[in-house]
Amino acid sequence: MNLSIETENLGKHYRDVKAVEQLSLRVAEGEIYAFLGLNGAGKTTTIRMLLGMIKPTTGYANVLQTRIRPGNREPWKSVGYLVEIPHAYPELTVRENLEAARRLHPGTPRQAVDHIIERMGLAAYADRRAGNLSQGNAQRLGLAKALLHSPKLLLLDEPANGLDPAGIIEIRELLLELTREQGLTVFMSSHILAEVSRLAQRIGIIHNGHLLQELNIDELERNRRRRLLVRARDMESAQRTLLAAGQPAEILPDRTIELRSAAAIERPDDINRLLVEAGTPPTQLLVEEEELEQYFIRLVGMDGGSHHE
Repeated sequence: MNLSIETENLGKHYRDVKAVEQLSLRVAEGEIYAFLGLNGAGKTTTIRMLLGMIKPTTGYANVLQTRIRPGNREPWKSVGYLVEIPHAYPELTVRENLEAARRLHPGTPRQAVDHIIERMGLAAYADRRAGNLSQGNAQRLGLAKALLHSPKLLLLDEPANGLDPAGIIEIRELLLELTREQGLTVFMSSHILAEVSRLAQRIGIIHNGHLLQELNIDELERNRRRRLLVRARDMESAQRTLLAAGQPAEILPDRTIELRSAAAIERPDDINRLLVEAGTPPTQLLVEEEELEQYFIRLVGMDGGSHHE
């Protein structure tokens, strides 16, 4: 497996503050990897280390099989990035900004500017000064600059910032298309779990500078808590029937019976039949899945807050 990004015990300390600690990541070529964490978790610091913008205190990072060291320019011709606020020359137009970016990447054809303007939906703003763009369009311009030279690897820090829901969907579809068609690798940070779950193949969850969990989308789905909720006219009778059948059943404060066993969740029809035959037919049967945000909060809560802020 070819790796686009590899870090080993990567860390960044500022005096007493450990912004990132012992981070070991593996990002395969051609995948979309989401780096997920609350604001201040260490996401931007990590991306800045991957880009060689700041020097790690511990460990190392390889990007496109090249060790990142100050002054080493080797991987950057094949890397596009968008970190925090997308910087542009405010007095120049969108087109002029992209032309300036094109000249920083020798060998990028002139028509690449028109192509990326079209692709990023910036045609209506091509001759507008960058300083007059909305936050969403400034973000599009930042992405356009990152993609202009057809990179192999894209590093994105919160790419959905400032975009409306339609814009978020457009960016999602664009990134999926680029990974499918061109084998682009995307490493993106986000604090929006629901969004990255529709886009990424793998997710790394960072909290207080530590990698808590790394999992693929199938594992994420399996890890989300599920339960079967049952209502009946005679709740106590229904509960007794379920307990007698070996099904741990708890009556919740909202007068719903909760069942957490895999057998009940996977075969609610068996629970239905059991209650009907006992003369206490259910008035409601519902399998409920934990929301992605709830899963994230639960995982971060499990951390106990013992790590360094």
